[in-house]
Amino acid sequence: MLKKWINTIQNIDCVEGMKKLPDNSVDLIVTSPPYDGIRKYNGFTLELSAVGKESFRVLKDGGIAVMVIQDQTVSFAKSLTSFRTIIDWCDNAGFRLFECCLYRKHGTDGAWYSKRFRVDHEYIPIFLKGERPKYFDKEPLKIPSKWAGVTMTGGATRCTNGKTLNSRPITINPKKCRGTVWEYLTCGDGDRLKHQHPATFPDKLPYDVIQCFCPENGIVLDPFMGSGTTAISAVKLNRKFIGFEISKEYCELANKRIEKEAGLLLSVK
Repeated sequence: MLKKWINTIQNIDCVEGMKKLPDNSVDLIVTSPPYDGIRKYNGFTLELSAVGKESFRVLKDGGIAVMVIQDQTVSFAKSLTSFRTIIDWCDNAGFRLFECCLYRKHGTDGAWYSKRFRVDHEYIPIFLKGERPKYFDKEPLKIPSKWAGVTMTGGATRCTNGKTLNSRPITINPKKCRGTVWEYLTCGDGDRLKHQHPATFPDKLPYDVIQCFCPENGIVLDPFMGSGTTAISAVKLNRKFIGFEISKEYCELANKRIEKEAGLLLSVK
């Protein structure tokens, strides 16, 4: 039943598409949903609550769902769509929040330049189904340590009981965990074909997420495939993908990119 969906982008509403997938069949979900009407997306709309419930059902136990989302500003205040969605997916869909990272980008001042702070981030909530991630490997995501190889005195950590540990010599490792702020440059990211879509995320973002949370030969689902970035990363990393995209125009765009950048010839289903 699942085989016919593998390495395809289906031109269908994602909730209806996910209803056709078996329970506990997907290793990882990576997506950036339309939200708050910030982009037109060819006029299509969605219900994020329903997406959360179907995402939970199709994920395997220990599976992870990663979302990239922000909020619209209306009358000088944030819409809170991101926070409401996180709470809804945990309280009503069944997920637990593994972590909420920040995608640090270099924003532009835009129309609000004299009235607000420039927005340099988007949220990356990471949802967990079950007790613990089935697969987790952050080694490929580590970043170089500024003081690699240098021995310093430190580690005077304050404990929960109020006491402070004694300082000690610590040799800095060559690489370190990147933490919860993930920085990506979008300047020069992707070719003109990619940017025919009105809202894209950096090529490296789904690539990093897939490396960390999906085993080799695992299945990655993107309910809002858009320009195909998640699928391209999956193919390059020897994972399988399933994509849903309600716009036929964007399905065709994604397929062109996948053929060009990953060497996989697809057709709109």
